[in-house]
Amino acid sequence: MASRQSEALKVLYRSWIDALGANPEMPLDELRRMFEHWGDVTAEPGGVDYLETDAGGVPALWAAPKGCQADRVLLCAHGGGYVTASMYTHRKVYGHFAKAIGCRALIVHYGRAPENPHPGPVDDMVKAYGWLIESGIGPKHIAFTGDSAGGGLAVTTMLRARQRGMPLPAASIPLSPWLDMQATGSTFKSNAEKDVLVSAPIIQTMASTFLGDNGKPDDPLANPLHADLTGLPPLLIQVGADETLLDDSRALAAAARRAGVDVTLEEEPDMQHVYQFLAGVAPEADAAIGRMARWVRPKLGLA
Repeated sequence: MASRQSEALKVLYRSWIDALGANPEMPLDELRRMFEHWGDVTAEPGGVDYLETDAGGVPALWAAPKGCQADRVLLCAHGGGYVTASMYTHRKVYGHFAKAIGCRALIVHYGRAPENPHPGPVDDMVKAYGWLIESGIGPKHIAFTGDSAGGGLAVTTMLRARQRGMPLPAASIPLSPWLDMQATGSTFKSNAEKDVLVSAPIIQTMASTFLGDNGKPDDPLANPLHADLTGLPPLLIQVGADETLLDDSRALAAAARRAGVDVTLEEEPDMQHVYQFLAGVAPEADAAIGRMARWVRPKLGLA
């Protein structure tokens, strides 16, 4: 049974759906302002410093916990359907991740659609990854993570890096990843009454904006379920069991296992999309972040 504290995320998501229902033609700038409140449900991690930087031509935000191992880095891709949200909306949640792991987090503010359609976001993430390596951070001291659309980027950034002959990171942690541009998963129906935020029409609208005029929904750099995942580093996938996007996580885990990738899939009962946003508020989020930290620390060479 879900904790009382986890209700805060449902309240936020319902407010967004109500606002969209009242204004179906909501202008993009207004939609983005609404999503800037995503981080309101996250507690301040405390003991974390933040510094904006230029990561190879892409804006980014460092989250550096006090006493962390500075040469270990979590490269973070924020969610928001490739259209909304920012490094600021995700500052606190990724600060929690970095603090639990004991490393720095680099939260990338990749260009969003429609101004920067596919493959712009994945190319921006690769630029930031290359910048980290050029600055002296070894790839085996870097792990990727991302939520929702950023969860897709946590996989496609590795594929793009491999295309360009770059070394791969030590691990990747997709959270509630959005992969299927066409919303074909069976959980869009079976979880339709449970998921407060994500529906097939919302996914299809954001996919159209993200792909633009030339992008294809089966492009492996948009939907890695169509990619060869052979040789990717270990994956930890966390997803809420009440999500319509649950099948995306299951399909990614299955495809990765078929390719010989070491995969851990965690389905959290009764939880909503990117429930880790409740860090410092709900016990389910804090427990998930603790498991994540224990899983990734040895892969980054942290005791």
